[in-house]
Amino acid sequence: MDPAQILPDELLERIRSRAARYDEENLFFHEDLGELAAAGYLKVFVPEADGGMGLGLEAVAELQRRLATAAPATALAVNMHLVWTGVARVLSARGDDSLASVLKEAGHGEIFAFGISEPGNDSMLFDSGTVAQPLGDGGYSFTGRKIFTSLSRGWTRLGTFGKDAAARDGEGELVFGFLHREDPGHQTLDDWNTLGMRASASNTTLLDGAVVPADRIFRKLPVGPNRDLLVFAIFACFEALLAAVYTGLAERAFALGVEAVKRRVSAKYGGRSFAQDPDIRWKIADAAMALDGIRPQLAGLARDVDNLVDHGAQWFPQLVGLKSRATENARHVVDLSIRVSGGSSYFRGSELERLYRDVLAGMFHPSNDESAHNTVASAWLGPLDT
Repeated sequence: MDPAQILPDELLERIRSRAARYDEENLFFHEDLGELAAAGYLKVFVPEADGGMGLGLEAVAELQRRLATAAPATALAVNMHLVWTGVARVLSARGDDSLASVLKEAGHGEIFAFGISEPGNDSMLFDSGTVAQPLGDGGYSFTGRKIFTSLSRGWTRLGTFGKDAAARDGEGELVFGFLHREDPGHQTLDDWNTLGMRASASNTTLLDGAVVPADRIFRKLPVGPNRDLLVFAIFACFEALLAAVYTGLAERAFALGVEAVKRRVSAKYGGRSFAQDPDIRWKIADAAMALDGIRPQLAGLARDVDNLVDHGAQWFPQLVGLKSRATENARHVVDLSIRVSGGSSYFRGSELERLYRDVLAGMFHPSNDESAHNTVASAWLGPLDT
């Protein structure tokens, strides 16, 4: 797989050329999405038999790194579609075809988004404040508030979930299904006006009795942590592809920083470039080593998912650790790149200024820093005493 064939330089330059306007005017990336769809990019996980490219997580993570060097907000939003199609592929590779319809529909041009996050729900996939009301025919109506719904202005299929509190003898059951855009009972709020990642259109989605019929309900899980294959697949694709986007963002910031250092001249060094300044050289080296450290971890974990490697109980600590390290690493690299680029990077309209705002979003994606550290600590020390 040659990333430059799937995402050629000419396409990336067109996407990069639109990023500043999207950010400045808080616009959704309609043109980018149209070009990526036309290029078959939304079908990278889809099997060749269904009209796709049949790629694995390692290859798609590399592609998302490349896309993020052009437009991080575009890459972040596309991630949501790729997570669902990636989840379907991960499940299928392990003998679970419960989401085979996702791959077929993606092959026909449908666009998937994530309606999972909720305000105040730090349990994420293990609980929900959204009410899933059984309708008696196997379908459910969903009522609740979903936040950070990236691709909110472009999806045709919304993967969501809620809780049927009366199920399992009152212990509750989490119900997962897909809502179609043309279905009634959902509303996208016009509330996305943020510091960064503006083109992603991660608006709030209100569900008000939105009905998902029985044939689109694909999982029912107990409330609380569990090791269902769906949970693993979501974690694996979500965390790896997030890490890829923020690593690509950092790579672009680093390239801009190197260009600036070579271009800027120093009176202290007789008009020679800042590339001769030992302190600047140290910062560039520090950023380069940070990038060198994250790339093999990202590629290695994604490859293990593709190769059905069994890390057992260590899978979740490794996945959340990857996301946390990649997003914090990206902040570090962007910060160093701005430091070596001088005051011009502080002005609005500078690409580095935009990347600095975009990279901050990394701290808010699940798993956040606190959750990640709790997961890793519990893996090595056991759970807290109750």
